Amino acid sequence: MPTIALLLCLWAMWANPLSAQPKYEVRAAWITTAYGLDWPRTRATSEASRQRQQAELIEMLDKLKAANFNTILFQARTRGDVLYRSDIEPMNSVLTGKKYGDPGYDPLAFAVEECHKRGMECHAWMVTLPLGNRKHASYLGKRSVTKTHPDLCAAYGRQWYLNAGNPRTKEYLMSLVREVVTRYDVDGVHFDFLRYPEGARRFPDRYDYRKHGKGRSLEQWRRDNLTEILRYIYKEVKELKPWVKVSTSPVGKYRDTSRYPSRGWNAFHAVFQDVQGWLGEGIQDQIYPMMYFRGNNFYPFALDWQEQSNGRHVIPGLGIYFLHPSEGNWDLDEIERQINFVRAEKMAGEAHYRAAFLLDMDEQGLYDVLKEEYYACPALQPAMPWLDDEAPSAPARLRATRQEDGSTVLTWEAATDNDPRNPPTYVVYASDTYPVDTSDPRCIVAQGVRDTTWTYAPLAPWEAYRHFAITATDRYGNEGEPCQEQP
Repeated sequence: MPTIALLLCLWAMWANPLSAQPKYEVRAAWITTAYGLDWPRTRATSEASRQRQQAELIEMLDKLKAANFNTILFQARTRGDVLYRSDIEPMNSVLTGKKYGDPGYDPLAFAVEECHKRGMECHAWMVTLPLGNRKHASYLGKRSVTKTHPDLCAAYGRQWYLNAGNPRTKEYLMSLVREVVTRYDVDGVHFDFLRYPEGARRFPDRYDYRKHGKGRSLEQWRRDNLTEILRYIYKEVKELKPWVKVSTSPVGKYRDTSRYPSRGWNAFHAVFQDVQGWLGEGIQDQIYPMMYFRGNNFYPFALDWQEQSNGRHVIPGLGIYFLHPSEGNWDLDEIERQINFVRAEKMAGEAHYRAAFLLDMDEQGLYDVLKEEYYACPALQPAMPWLDDEAPSAPARLRATRQEDGSTVLTWEAATDNDPRNPPTYVVYASDTYPVDTSDPRCIVAQGVRDTTWTYAPLAPWEAYRHFAITATDRYGNEGEPCQEQP
């Protein structure tokens, strides 16, 4: 557990979260589309309802941006159906209320575009192995993967699953990932339920085990199956677009630690996820462990993830839904302590499950606490030096032109080492002192700017800044040297 020094550090951050805010931090929210839990609430059956559906997502993104979130995990595949125009699987009926219905636009393309307008990353969150219950598979009919690829599917209990023991399952999953990565400007692909059903004592994979087990125990063979799926997809994604982040949301406890048991529910034994092996092999850029626990079920296991991270990003998923009276009625300070711990241990950030409990069902005021205290300053994406550690060159010739309406139009020349496949974006800094301190996140006024012009429009004249600076960043998180506006 935390040492006395760490406890003092946590107390200092609790007393003044603003002073402890890191400049580089993932601040993520899961937007759940399954059953319309977070979005959408309106069915797109006409032009007017389509616009309402899109407006719902825009409102969510605006609120998250206002609280300085920088990463959206957008659920693009649920259980054998998707929220984009796919040649492989049908569109989720949550969008229109109709089987195979098209809402009149591409939801994933829309989400990516709207996130990028706000300087936020958009990761395509894809449920991998579960395919839903028998009723759901029957509803999808001839386009269900249970019909198009029955040899890849296994029925277990009342649910259908892709069978991780079939070597061709990884190819099917990669065909979906390939659609997403090649057709959309996503910043990451995020895999959920890349695991076996808990225990899976009677999972119908004995034939595959006898054929492919090669002397391994059933448990180790299953772990190797999941690892091979991830290894195959990771390699293929990096060949397509090396900057696209590959992540998973594993079970929140890897296995028992030396001092604290996982009480039988852990990634390694219960669902056969060898996540530390994934990290050690380097086939993950980020993990978002589902750490929906508190007390000694959170802190030692979060520390264990970080210690075994191999330098990759560990971003604990926080169970903010437990703040709701109908879910767990946790006290707000439980989540505050967890954020403080994540920062004290220099993890890459945190993710909040799920968006509606921040925006619609936030009875304890977590959103305001994040906006006004913990996320009061913007944060940039942490770097990924295992992929690329070369920062873009500095922009040049920054000019600030003051307008009669109180706004300032900034223009600059682009960074010269521009990769057409991966052009840099820009961070705008502002201050009343010169030179602008670009190490201070309180000076960030915009990020993810994709053009070489940007307008600074303060809400009130007395909020206007006098000096500006620009840096270029790439999609690996590398930030170059600043170009300061000459006074």
